Amino acid sequence: MTLPMTVPAQGLPARVRIHEVGARDGLQNESATVPTEIKAEFVRRLADAGLTTIEATSFVHPKWVPQLADAERLFPLVGGLEGVHLPVLVPNDRGLDRALALGARRVAVFASATESFAKANLNRTVDEALAMFEPVVTRAKAEDVHVRGYLSMCFGDPWEGAVPVPQVVRVCRALVDMGCDELSLGDTIGVATPGHVTALLTALREARIPAAAVGVHFHDTYGQALANTYAALHHGVTTVDASAGGLGGCPYAKSATGNLATEDLVWMLQGLGIDTGVDLDRLVATSTWMAEQLGRPSPSRTVRALSHKEQ
Repeated sequence: MTLPMTVPAQGLPARVRIHEVGARDGLQNESATVPTEIKAEFVRRLADAGLTTIEATSFVHPKWVPQLADAERLFPLVGGLEGVHLPVLVPNDRGLDRALALGARRVAVFASATESFAKANLNRTVDEALAMFEPVVTRAKAEDVHVRGYLSMCFGDPWEGAVPVPQVVRVCRALVDMGCDELSLGDTIGVATPGHVTALLTALREARIPAAAVGVHFHDTYGQALANTYAALHHGVTTVDASAGGLGGCPYAKSATGNLATEDLVWMLQGLGIDTGVDLDRLVATSTWMAEQLGRPSPSRTVRALSHKEQ
């Protein structure tokens, strides 16, 4: 019998789009430099496993995120993948220029729900950061480019503690109003719980921001990422960010541990009968390969379980 056994639950979507962040968010916090060709091969293998949205890189200044300093060399190596969206992060007009010059058709800006993280990550206040993003989003939309708005610290902040739900909704509303096609709600330090997720999504719906325009981005610091994802699915969310092998953290929030592992997410969704289009065996093989390149085992429980089973 094939496992996991499929047992659907009521009130869940039939399909979930996984926004794979391993090649960008997963690798940006590595202490050792990952060669460009290894990154490109990682993206190709992720695509071969059936992932259709793979965040490729970030066009930030190399001083701030040196692991992604090779964006201009990497993007042309993967840009021709058929049927695969390759969003990239752009912090400002210069980043957008660099991305558009290489043919990027999906970009993302990254805002903060809290003043402390906005200062640490962008050296600006929340409102100053939004003002910086507005012309970037406007110009991207004029070029018919899809824009995602990342929002960090939606559920808690290492400096400020609890983050009021209305505070998060205000910034979400600003990102939507400036033209973002999609939001990604970030639990940057992994402190969210299912009730908190439900409360924020309810507040966003009341603010006329539909679940269809929202993705969720959970870190697994306290082991809550899958539970929080399940709560979001019950609230109509159909886009979930995840990182192959559970790679990643946040270079500006030292308490942030790895992202939700894509394999763990796919295992749960398969058990619920929810389609992702992902071949789990190929994905596990990809993460096992990447772990070998990094010289350490994958933190994903599903990768470890299935890799051990194959041995």
